[in-house]
This record gives sequence, structure tokens and C-alpha cells, in this order.
Amino acid sequence: MKLGAFSISLNVKDIELSKQFYEKLGFQVFAGDAGQNYLIMKNESTIIGLFQGMFDKNILTFNPGWDSNANTLENFNDIREIQQHLKDNNVALTQETNPEQKGPANITLIDPDGNAILIDQHIS
Repeated sequence: MKLGAFSISLNVKDIELSKQFYEKLGFQVFAGDAGQNYLIMKNESTIIGLFQGMFDKNILTFNPGWDSNANTLENFNDIREIQQHLKDNNVALTQETNPEQKGPANITLIDPDGNAILIDQHIS
């Protein structure tokens, strides 16, 4: 199963302060808008998302159909395929997508240690 690009989405208190901190670690802004309280930062193939006031905990994020540069992959597993695979393997989902629809969608689940996982497909 191909989950796509991986990043960690961090719940931050002060997006500008966090941006400055991660810049000192060699990260550069890759996407996002600090005015809308989110930035995606990159250091080589490592991606972090900074999100202020959007969710309560840090989230492991996968983007089916994207590589680490947000380029569309030619071959990938659609989110609905991933959802069905997880359900077939008795993985409980906290949010599902409609299997009859096409295009962008997301699902969420919680790992055994309580970590939230977002599988978020942005492409058709």
C-alpha cells in the first residue's frame, strides 16, 4: 500500500516563533500561509507542518498521490483503496470517506498509543 508523502503536523502556540525555530534547524517554508495560521516547512525530504489553533494534538500525516515535493505521482493508491484495506484488516477509523465519491478526501485513525493519523488525499 502506498501512503504517499509523509509529514508531521505540529500543533504550535505561536506560528512565527515556531517558524523561526525550525529555520534555525535548516527548514525552509515550502507552502502555506502564516496569515492563515499554517506553514509547511521542508529540510531536504523531511516535511513538517506548523498549525496554530487548528487542532489539539500533533498528527502524523500522509498524502496519497504526492511525493515529498507535492508532485503528483503517476501510480498511487487512492484514499478509498487505502480505507478499504484498513477496514479489511480490522483497523478502526475515526473518520471515513464516502467510497462512492472520487477525488480529494481524507480519513483518520488513532494508533495504539493514541497518536492521530491523517491520510489526506488532495488530488483526483
